[in-house]
Amino acid sequence: MKVTVIGCGRWGSTITWYLDSIGNTVTLYGRATSPHMQQFMADRTNDFLRLPESITLTNDLDCVKDAEVIVISVNSQGLQKVFDELAPYQLKNKIFILCMKGIEISTGRRLSQVAEDNLDPSNRIAVWLGPGHVQTLYKGVPTCMVIDSADEETKRFLVDSFSSDLIRFYYGTDLIGNEIGGAAKNVMGIAAGMLDGVGKTQMKGPLMSRGTYEVGKLIAAMGGNEMSAYGLCHLGDYEATLFSEHSHNRRFGEMFVKGEKFDKLAEGYYTADAMVRLADKYHVELPITRAVYDILYNGADIDETLNRLFTRQIKPEF
Repeated sequence: MKVTVIGCGRWGSTITWYLDSIGNTVTLYGRATSPHMQQFMADRTNDFLRLPESITLTNDLDCVKDAEVIVISVNSQGLQKVFDELAPYQLKNKIFILCMKGIEISTGRRLSQVAEDNLDPSNRIAVWLGPGHVQTLYKGVPTCMVIDSADEETKRFLVDSFSSDLIRFYYGTDLIGNEIGGAAKNVMGIAAGMLDGVGKTQMKGPLMSRGTYEVGKLIAAMGGNEMSAYGLCHLGDYEATLFSEHSHNRRFGEMFVKGEKFDKLAEGYYTADAMVRLADKYHVELPITRAVYDILYNGADIDETLNRLFTRQIKPEF
């Protein structure tokens, strides 16, 4: 099928390479001002992979007109801007796949809601979530991921079309839970990095258990299935996010507590803000998320805030 990928960063370029490798006709769009796209235009490479000649590279957004499927992989807080740029094309009868994880801070909208608010009803919307790093996928290390959509036919079409020996896809069953769980795992990644940074890596076990539990409560309060937090969108992505050397969120958390600068995108920074707002709206207690938020946004003492998480009132585990 004809696919256009919008977003030439680390994950967008990986998806481009993957979809081409399984036989799709793929175009990668990036702004002319993007350093990532400038590098691809020069020699088809970035720091992680080389895009084959079969992939079309372009700075012209007109490429969306002929696409059957439009994949978007950009900073989640910039998604509305992308749809603003797409509006003049009045696109219809397309499948949009959102491949980033986040929650719009200003509105609390899930990313599929942002898409729905901007697209003609004839278009269909899906999300692509789960563990994966370009450093491992490009080397042929397999993984499992999930695709979810409010439209059952679209979901099944995409899973059946995109599955391969490299990525085994599952059919998602809870759009709310998968989107919130996928976004929230990046906050837990920052928390894990903070624990690494202060020499408390051994506390990642409790972080995983309690983090999944609190995210499940938020999902349930928002109308989703709390068990989704235990699926590929969240707990299933913990190894790649809480432990991997390739995780931007984990690395950001570690460098933040060490007072070092991190200049790459860490979506969890923005998601922490959005989740605290949702916690207040839905009256859900999110102690780990709020601790991360207080450290990042309020200048809370790092050691005191992290220690307080593990010295809370003793109570039953569940």
